[in-house]
Amino acid sequence: MSNRREFLKRSAMLGTAVAWTPFARTMGMDVEPQQVSSSAAGSGDTYTVNMGYIGAPDIPPRRIVVPDVGGFKVLKGDFHIHTLFSDGGVMPVNRLEEAVQNGLDVISITDHIEYRPYFSRTGKWKLNDEQANNYNIWHEIARPEAEKRNVLLVHGAEITKSTMAPGHFNALFVQDTNPIAAAVDDWRKMLQEAAGQGAFLLWNHPGWEAPKSGGIEKGAPLRFTREHEDAHKRGWLHGIEIFNGKEYYPVVSDWCNERDLALFANSDIHDSELNTYGIQNPLRPITLVLARERTLESVKEALFARRTIGWAANTLWGRDPWLPELFKASVEIRTVTPGTLELTNRSSLPVTVSLGASSVELPKDVKRQAYLAAGRRSLTVVNWMTGMNRPLEITVV
Repeated sequence: MSNRREFLKRSAMLGTAVAWTPFARTMGMDVEPQQVSSSAAGSGDTYTVNMGYIGAPDIPPRRIVVPDVGGFKVLKGDFHIHTLFSDGGVMPVNRLEEAVQNGLDVISITDHIEYRPYFSRTGKWKLNDEQANNYNIWHEIARPEAEKRNVLLVHGAEITKSTMAPGHFNALFVQDTNPIAAAVDDWRKMLQEAAGQGAFLLWNHPGWEAPKSGGIEKGAPLRFTREHEDAHKRGWLHGIEIFNGKEYYPVVSDWCNERDLALFANSDIHDSELNTYGIQNPLRPITLVLARERTLESVKEALFARRTIGWAANTLWGRDPWLPELFKASVEIRTVTPGTLELTNRSSLPVTVSLGASSVELPKDVKRQAYLAAGRRSLTVVNWMTGMNRPLEITVV
């Protein structure tokens, strides 16, 4: 028996998995994960081996339970995502697969207008002139897959300036990205064109330290610049990322309170989900949207109404009245005896409360008792923030 035939036969008998490169998934190839077969497909030295790929386990989508709040459905979203049509590592259809696996209801693929090192006229993989001049292309490719998978897909793009200010902005709910791209030499005209289309404009990663790429100088304090104040006054700024990727900017909570802006926690993901966060990572950034219905129109209305809550790294950030309303909808509180409360978290949200002496974590559907300190009439939700260094307070007595 030849060495090759012996290897295949032994591999089949032992059930050995044969690794399949993730690049096949990255490029959108149709590869079905299967077990290694032990049956010979013919005679002689020819055997059929069904190859599965390691790193893509067959697990059900993540189920995130969040109750309705004040008549609004709480949708799970990510409004800052990249693909190979700018500097991301996967194709648009793969982002829809990842959204489903993470239990997301709504996403926006926001590829860079100014920076396209892969698929473009001058990138690693050349597009023809018609394709290269089409800055709606990533949305057009992803839309059929979004419909197939029942994920709401927001038409978006990232306005990417190399200096701070203004830095980077996501334009969400654009009608046509091409006129925005045509004004590329003047960031104010780009914002004006996006706003004229009815787009929601989001200031990305305000504390990102990258002075040559549109971030702040290393060690510089975060500040709401004169340029951003002007954009806000002109109606060209509607929200800010308090959490981006793996970075947290606490002062953004106060900025949003003071200027009536929406809070976001977005991934800004470039590499694959697996390589960035792993599989169904509960610490992954998600923006909760309180929408009237599960439709794009309702999501847009909710963003402009500032009904958003950021969630990442076991922390939530939000504004009145929506953050306290979300807590009241999620956590049941029952008085057992004077000074003793029974708390039950009915949601998938991370909740840690303090009633004075100690903190208590509330896993989903687990009853926990907690004791009010003498004279105390409220509990503190230590990982739900309503402002910079200001945790949520809930009156209980």
